[in-house]
Amino acid sequence: MIMDRYSVIIWPGELPPTRGQLIQQVRGIDGFLSLLTDRIDEELMDLIGPQLKVISNMAVGVDNIDLIAATARGIPVGNTPDVLTDATADQAFALMLAAARRFLEADRFLRAGKWITWSPSLLLGADFVDATLGIVGFGRIGRAIAKRALGFDMHVIFHDPSAGSEFNAQPVELDTLLRLSDFISINVPLTYETHHLVNAKFLSRMKSNAILVNTSRGGVVDQAALYDALISRKIFAAALDVTDPEPLPLDCPLLELENCIIMPHLGSASRRTREMMSLLAAENLIAGIEGKRLPNCVNPQVYS
Repeated sequence: MIMDRYSVIIWPGELPPTRGQLIQQVRGIDGFLSLLTDRIDEELMDLIGPQLKVISNMAVGVDNIDLIAATARGIPVGNTPDVLTDATADQAFALMLAAARRFLEADRFLRAGKWITWSPSLLLGADFVDATLGIVGFGRIGRAIAKRALGFDMHVIFHDPSAGSEFNAQPVELDTLLRLSDFISINVPLTYETHHLVNAKFLSRMKSNAILVNTSRGGVVDQAALYDALISRKIFAAALDVTDPEPLPLDCPLLELENCIIMPHLGSASRRTREMMSLLAAENLIAGIEGKRLPNCVNPQVYS
């Protein structure tokens, strides 16, 4: 689609380009199709040049892009909403199940030759039926998680002052959510306000049997505080699809814990979802280069 219309520069490496490599590649381009690993700030936009017409991010989150700087320069920024909602909600629920029933811990237990016999108390986990699921951030993905929880006969509460209720989910204050929830799913964008939202105070207000799941952005969770809460058993378990930084260094203390599951950012990693994300990103890019309104624009004020 894109290569049929324009001269295209494609980064060939498996790893993201360094800052210097990125600068060298993007000078003079008219459109930028970026990944969440590309940091696009004011300096980079100016180095690209005033001819830059569009930034199309192949992700829902755009925390890697300076939106204020882009808007000031009249550059529309596109993202890929909706198409990854179900895949990410599936990932969140899979992580809840895996953490609750201790799947990875059990797999390691078996492979280490520790399974001697069936036992009534072996690797006991958490129940879902009649459990309370607290959802922090009730956008598209949060609502999709609530929909899935209905099939498990869970009670769903959420905290999001800007959202209405769906799927029998009840809005509550954050303190109430932390006090009542057996499972907590984090589904907020990474902003200045949500950075380290899940900190020591947040974790201390959770139930001791609670399970934390984060499929949003790694920076929302203070990982040092989470480690302290997990190793001291202040909470039962955690499951993270995202970390800070990414990739997570192998010497990170969280990797030593049996009650912490960590995935390499696979929330949208289904074939169909990634194909649809690519298509939306391409459509945003083409529209911007051709001077048309982006199908999915996160800073629509540029059109005012």
